[in-house]
Amino acid sequence: MTINRLISLLLSYLCFVENLSHLLGTYRQDARVTEISTALNDSPAKIFITGMTGAMESFCLAATILHHQGTHIIISKTKEEAAYVYNDLQHLIEKEVPVLFLPDSFKVPGKFEEIRQNQVIERTEVINQLANPNSKSLCIVTFPEALFEKVVNPKALNKSRILIEKGNQLDLDFVMDLLTEYGFQRTDFVTQPGEFSIRGGIVDIFSYANDYPYRVELFDTEVESIRIFEPESQLSIRHLAKVSILPNIHTEFANEDKVSLFEILPDKSTIWAADMQYLLDRLQECFEKSHSVKVFDKEDEQQSTFSKIFREKAFLFPREITGSILAYNMVFYQEKPELETHELLTIKWQSQPQPSFNRNFDLLIQDLKLRKEEGYACYIFSDNDKQLVRLAAILKDLKADISLLPVPIAIHKGFVDPTNKILCYTDHQIFERFHRYRLKEGYQKDSALTIRILKELQPGDYVTHIDHGIGRFSGLEKIEINGRTQEVVRLVFKNNDLLYVSIHSLHKISKHVGKEGTEPTLNKIGSDTWANLKRKAKRQVKDIAQELIKLYAARRASKGHAFAPDNYLQHELEASFIYEDTPDQLRSTQEVKADMEKEYPMDRMVCGDVGFGKTEVAIRAAFKAILDGKQVAIMVPTTILASQHYKTFSDRLKEFDVKIDYINRFRSAKEKKEIMARTKEGKVEILIGTHALLAQELQFKDLGLLIIDEEQKFGVSAKEKLRKRKVNVDTLTLTATPIPRTLQFSLLSARDMSVMRTPPANRQPVHTERITFDEATIRDAIHYEVNRGGQVFFVHNRVASLPELTMMLREQCPSVEFGIAHGQLEPKNLEQALLDFIDRKFDVLVSTNIIEMGLDIPNANTMFIHNAHQFGLSDIHQLRGRVGRSNKKAYCYLIAPPVSTLTSEARQRLKTIEEYSDLGSGFYVSMRDLDIRGAGNMLGGEQSGFISDIGFDTYQKILDEAIQELKEEDFKEVFKDELAQKKDYVRDCTIDTDVELLIPDTYIQNIQERLSTYTELDALTDEEAIIKFSEKLKDRFGPLPRQVIELFEGLRIRWIGKRLGMERILFKNNRLRGYFLGNAKSSFFETPFFQSFLKLLSTYEYKKDWHLKQSNESLILGRDQVKSMKEVKKLLENLLAKIEEKVATPAP
Repeated sequence: MTINRLISLLLSYLCFVENLSHLLGTYRQDARVTEISTALNDSPAKIFITGMTGAMESFCLAATILHHQGTHIIISKTKEEAAYVYNDLQHLIEKEVPVLFLPDSFKVPGKFEEIRQNQVIERTEVINQLANPNSKSLCIVTFPEALFEKVVNPKALNKSRILIEKGNQLDLDFVMDLLTEYGFQRTDFVTQPGEFSIRGGIVDIFSYANDYPYRVELFDTEVESIRIFEPESQLSIRHLAKVSILPNIHTEFANEDKVSLFEILPDKSTIWAADMQYLLDRLQECFEKSHSVKVFDKEDEQQSTFSKIFREKAFLFPREITGSILAYNMVFYQEKPELETHELLTIKWQSQPQPSFNRNFDLLIQDLKLRKEEGYACYIFSDNDKQLVRLAAILKDLKADISLLPVPIAIHKGFVDPTNKILCYTDHQIFERFHRYRLKEGYQKDSALTIRILKELQPGDYVTHIDHGIGRFSGLEKIEINGRTQEVVRLVFKNNDLLYVSIHSLHKISKHVGKEGTEPTLNKIGSDTWANLKRKAKRQVKDIAQELIKLYAARRASKGHAFAPDNYLQHELEASFIYEDTPDQLRSTQEVKADMEKEYPMDRMVCGDVGFGKTEVAIRAAFKAILDGKQVAIMVPTTILASQHYKTFSDRLKEFDVKIDYINRFRSAKEKKEIMARTKEGKVEILIGTHALLAQELQFKDLGLLIIDEEQKFGVSAKEKLRKRKVNVDTLTLTATPIPRTLQFSLLSARDMSVMRTPPANRQPVHTERITFDEATIRDAIHYEVNRGGQVFFVHNRVASLPELTMMLREQCPSVEFGIAHGQLEPKNLEQALLDFIDRKFDVLVSTNIIEMGLDIPNANTMFIHNAHQFGLSDIHQLRGRVGRSNKKAYCYLIAPPVSTLTSEARQRLKTIEEYSDLGSGFYVSMRDLDIRGAGNMLGGEQSGFISDIGFDTYQKILDEAIQELKEEDFKEVFKDELAQKKDYVRDCTIDTDVELLIPDTYIQNIQERLSTYTELDALTDEEAIIKFSEKLKDRFGPLPRQVIELFEGLRIRWIGKRLGMERILFKNNRLRGYFLGNAKSSFFETPFFQSFLKLLSTYEYKKDWHLKQSNESLILGRDQVKSMKEVKKLLENLLAKIEEKVATPAP
């Protein structure tokens, strides 16, 4: 970025900030704000403000809070409203006044079922702040359900506070006793509130009043440093001077220590209530619900907290709140209250809501011009500067000469203020996008390290050793080698044979992932069974891979069509996209177009979650092909999707006169014949179809691009059949959840992959909830959706019982219209049912999972999946992607039997789907699917048996080896460029030594953590990684011991050995031996590097110290009288440097 560009950006930003400052200044000087502030000085004042709309409420609140110091409590009607007001105030005044959010303790407000720990922490933080005597001004935003719960009295909180300050003395035993008394549990590693751990002079504590845990480092008994650290990575984030530790407010305080929030507020506090009557009604509802909650004795920690709250009835009577609330200043700002005993001062504001323009920019321009003529200052709010630039560009294109005042923050709703002649519009209302509020998520233990936990080894787990087969992991063990201690991994094989694996060979073992629920057979050490199985698997893999590489090679070698660079029409199409491109969408588009402009045919896969704009990428690629006079074939898995794509492509390309048609089973034989004839003549530019596109009689005049949508639904053979027909055709594959086989093949570089992980701006996550079959819950959810003008999907995968289920739903919801759809209907009837649903002729579609195939209905925003436990992960994810495709909040209810009756696999599947409810999770869902469903069919059906037998990771290693060997031997010519650049002929080099290389127990006590540290260390690849890794160890466990520094030396020696072409280095009894590659056919032995090595060794200088010996299995380089690891490293480094010098300066 140039200096001028930086200066221009900085000036723009300063200008934006000045706009906001000027706007806030206008409201601070407003006579009505002065009137409110003056009235609040006569405590307890009662004020009613009328006439405010949209975010004008937030501006009035912000200006008054800045004007009138003190504590302000803002009570919105719902949690959602409170969250929007909280976000507005954060943006407007947080630099001058702390803005806090007081939530309730439960997952869903008013539903007393599940406690959210991060919300409990947030409540404690608010009380902590209230208890701070230095707070002159404070703003707390809340809602009725949060007020219903009592809070801990700050006096009781202060008594229980543990204060730790840098430089002070700290008695470890005293702190340990106190933490235990306060209900903290000692663990090896701290991951959630209420835990502490001690490792030498390092104490980790997760307080109940902070989002992140603290790490206190001691020098003897003095506090040397205090740091906040991230529980997932366990690494420090920043340093602190002092901390205070608080216990669990729910369980460690008696009921007499808990009071109403209004009992602990400072005397002259001001309470802002949106609707007093609604507040009282909601409190009464909560009171009635709380008395009907059944409390069970469960051992679960969360349940015990839950039980304690309800046993002690730590809630308020609604009348208690009414009595205490009126003692303070009160401002009512939405609904006028009925107050008999107090005089009400009414202050009138005038405002209008932001008009709706339905994305019609002509209307927007007319409105802005009119306001400008009337003397209004026009402010545009957006927290995305690209949106502001885009809006300016649209106004410029439409030749609208209007100057707008941009403000770089988001407010929840725009407004017009006729008094101050101010107009505040929001970008999300102009572009009709959902605006998402943001609250503290806190740290959720459940979602942390999910992938890592799956991969971690526990004693008893099955593992695969690449050389010896399947064994059982039995922990770490210390053994003596030549009088020195080494730590090794102990594996148990058949007949209880033991194998000790060096910590430098951890890459040779991996957790066995085979078919879920089936136990693998242990192998016998020394038998041929494992070698034969590997050989057989490798041979079959090679056959399949050979086919795929041949196809890949043919594509690379064949001359494809190099498409021309973009012209003005392409730019026009892309600029007309109604949404803003996400960074990933932009990158994917550029990668696809760059591939199309290359001489050899493209084979790219775009993996993006449901609703991430993959179709837009395909439209742009298709248009690029058409501009070069080529035809485009789009293959989809279902007839309905073909119709939908036809509509989408036609709508998007209607301005450019593109000839589009589609073939599916709904078209008559006559229509199909006609379409095929026109395609052959080149009169159809884009043809969309199902498997019908594979028909022999279908011929294109000049096919240039093939697009395959929802790739995971096609078999390998269907895709390859289409590709073989036209090797030199560019291929673009779209998929939401790549099946493991595709994922693997993509990552194996035989095709290119673009991953779209960024969700579109302000797309909401689909609210996913697991429920049992409950008629009342289903009825309420259907009525809620229908009453807000939406539609509902009810997925039930049994065709026979669909009518019966529909009848039951009709009885529950007699005023709602129902329709049925499933694959056994006559094609015309099925299409009619789906079209009727799209045309809103009925409200609820009861269907099988036929809707999974890309049915796009923006108005359908609630889905029920009946017997969700019987669906695969990828299926549920695809189904859920059918809702939430507009800017409305969407709901997905997974109906399943109680958790206790489900299989562990089904339980894990449903938990995963709930965990990854955000858009963008498809890629991770497929990663989890790999572990849950077994490794599956990766390279053709006959391979699943091998994967089950030898484990997925080992299968993957064999596959990598097979492909590498094919590239080096059978396809040398095809991959000659790649091989010329290749320097690593050795996959891994191991070191076997009698030097003490280990992590001492005193440094890392936890065996599991020691093993994962060894595994992480084993995977390091360069010096920079070692520096980062050692910093991480120092942060977590303190200064590095000598043995760990030696471990790093061992790792460096392995790297040098690998570059020298050695598979193993032996250093014992002061003798050094290096074993070269065992594969005599390897092209390594023909490289200039190896030839230079042989020449170097024939010189006298090297011949006298080094000796070369050929054994049955490999070539061995040896040297005696080597005293230390440091010397080993120095000798091998010098040898490598000399060889590389010889290669760089060949003989004349």
